[in-house]
Amino acid sequence: MIFDAVGKSSFSRCKGALTQKGMYLSTAPTLGIVLQMLRTSMFGSKKAKFATAGLMQNKDNLTFLKDLIEAGTITSVIDRCYPLEQTAEAHRYVEQGHKKGNVVITIAIPSDS
Repeated sequence: MIFDAVGKSSFSRCKGALTQKGMYLSTAPTLGIVLQMLRTSMFGSKKAKFATAGLMQNKDNLTFLKDLIEAGTITSVIDRCYPLEQTAEAHRYVEQGHKKGNVVITIAIPSDS
């Protein structure tokens, strides 16, 4: 499953990364995702779906996702990590549109001395 939570990609762009029965899930209601949903519902094994993720969450859904993550079934893809001091550089990198996964800002916790 590829979950595009902010509509920065497309089914066509992600299709090659999906397994044979994989699913591309978007929360961005675009004409493109609606057309891909219609097409993939009739043809092919890879599916495009749209979900109103914020409206559909409940304790059972979140528990199910937690269990998948803990079992290693779902993993997040980290493209790059930046220290807090390089947040502006991290934003520039994301805005270029070439990231493959998440960009993480790390915060160093000062040690007690």
